[in-house]
Amino acid sequence: MEGYLVSMDYSYIDRNVNEIRKRIDGARMRAGREDEVLLLAAIKSAEVDEINYIHRSLGINDVGENRVQQLLSRYDMLDKEGLNVHFIGKLQSNKVKYIIDKVCMIHSLDSESLAKEIDKQAKKHGIVMDVLVEINSGEEENKSGILPCDAEAFCESISKYDGLRLRGFMTMAPKCEKNDEYYKYFSQTYKLVLDIWTKKLHNIDRPIISMGMSESFEEAIACGSNIVRVGRGMFLKNKDINTEEHTL
Repeated sequence: MEGYLVSMDYSYIDRNVNEIRKRIDGARMRAGREDEVLLLAAIKSAEVDEINYIHRSLGINDVGENRVQQLLSRYDMLDKEGLNVHFIGKLQSNKVKYIIDKVCMIHSLDSESLAKEIDKQAKKHGIVMDVLVEINSGEEENKSGILPCDAEAFCESISKYDGLRLRGFMTMAPKCEKNDEYYKYFSQTYKLVLDIWTKKLHNIDRPIISMGMSESFEEAIACGSNIVRVGRGMFLKNKDINTEEHTL
């Protein structure tokens, strides 16, 4: 495997990741932020050798799968030493048992039935699973996630499950025609998160706020995101990541 990776030309990945990191740093500086922003590679469209390359050679240690079957089909081929695999897609309760021992965090908790199953399966494995509550920031009928008006009550309702640990929140903003339009959804979610976290949950640690993808991560960082999920833009050979569609 090592010899195979060396012989491949991954200059397109080097170029893309370098540009993405520069843009992340630029967004942080413009926002006056000194805290770190985690670059999570959304690997839906990536090949296994590309995933192993960004981990081994580029220091990207966090990757996100959004399909259970895809995660299972290639899990054993990943170089898992030091690798954190997140689950970032829609998760059905009956699929939790297949991934509970393979991921470090579930980003898409959106129902109490799912929380109950995560709790059940985590206890079977003697672990506590980190989770993010997914917020439907655009209140779109065809998207998953908790409506903003229900988020506080939902967080309180899942606090009884000690097999999971609420670490923060995730949102996918609606597809916007203009980049400036993303600020509305991200800023509203950030304010909601801080209100719930500081006033209701009494947590000491800062919440994880996962907002922003290939086309919107700079706006998300400006609004407080500390995880950005960049997908195909990281692995494209000839296309500008600014024009890339949603990656999840």
